[in-house]
Amino acid sequence: MKYFLIAGEASGDLHASNLMRALKTQDHEAEFRFFGGDKMQAVGGTLLNHYRDIAYMGFIAVALHARTILRAMRYCKQAIVDWQPDVVILVDYPGFNLKIAAYVRKHTRIPVYYYISPKIWAWKERRIHAIKRDVDEMFSILPFEVDFYRKHSYPIHYVGNPSVDEIAEWKACRNGSIESPHSRIIALLPGSRISEIRANLPLMLRAAAPYAGKGYEIVIAGAPDMDDSLYRHIEDSVNLNGLKTTIMRNSTFALLDKSEAALVTSGTATLETALLNVPQVVCYYMKAGKFVSLLRRLFLKVKYISLVNLIVDRELVPELVADRMTESNLAAHLASIVEGGAAREAQLSGYREMTQRLGEAGAPRRAAKIMIATLAKASR
Repeated sequence: MKYFLIAGEASGDLHASNLMRALKTQDHEAEFRFFGGDKMQAVGGTLLNHYRDIAYMGFIAVALHARTILRAMRYCKQAIVDWQPDVVILVDYPGFNLKIAAYVRKHTRIPVYYYISPKIWAWKERRIHAIKRDVDEMFSILPFEVDFYRKHSYPIHYVGNPSVDEIAEWKACRNGSIESPHSRIIALLPGSRISEIRANLPLMLRAAAPYAGKGYEIVIAGAPDMDDSLYRHIEDSVNLNGLKTTIMRNSTFALLDKSEAALVTSGTATLETALLNVPQVVCYYMKAGKFVSLLRRLFLKVKYISLVNLIVDRELVPELVADRMTESNLAAHLASIVEGGAAREAQLSGYREMTQRLGEAGAPRRAAKIMIATLAKASR
């Protein structure tokens, strides 16, 4: 069968590549064309557009690059119509993908599948109407999404979480470990976008710096496309009295596996940190914090921003967001999760509960099996 996939950012590229491998295993004649990234390209098929050319977040960034995004969208629509795939598989990235879904529904008879639901349960719940109209099958990776969609009378497939698979695969294949003169590491995961890094890393560094004098190494998980100069410039601006951190790329799992604690910008990284059993503080600084906190209460439909807390339905890991993200708050919570800290064991215990709720590994395989069976049934 012919599969057309669209992933608009790095995490989507990773998850889509694993789904493609599972599809190839079960469909030996699988052909792929896609908007995606290097990981998808490594699996095989034709990369039509790299996600870095369309991965803009926030109103201002999208507005500034509107022509580029619209050009890519027109190209994507035409590529689908010209190739006539057996299915279009969308991977998260709702601002782009839901428009593609609407076009495909209106102008073709090609089924549309969505792998990794948009987070409409957090905000923009009205998008459920577009999903019910334009998406034939939804494949969820978060257990609490089942009840959300059931509330809207829209059946979905919960297939498990691919982060469970990715970490299990990494553990099975890992070679050696991080070489460090220090036996204790505090990991800083300040995000993958420049705006996130500039907002969060200075506070993370200030909170973690005192531990450098206590035998700890401070290690930054560098984003793949970011130059070291960005991180060094931020270090210099914070004035850490000569402290130099270590920067690691493309080895976040290895870093977390050897870390005692972590400061993590919200996103999939919070879930990965929990699955690797590292106590954490979730951080997301924004200017005009009090105003943002007010907007959050008005517009967000969920109590938490981290996947860990959403899955267990309580604040297992502290969330320092907007006006709560201060150096003193961050330092206090970090002290509570390092070895001997008051909150450390409770987090580790809660991680076990979270892992049970996620279920066993095998999400891409289960999703691929359902996709192939559903497409085969529809073609009869």
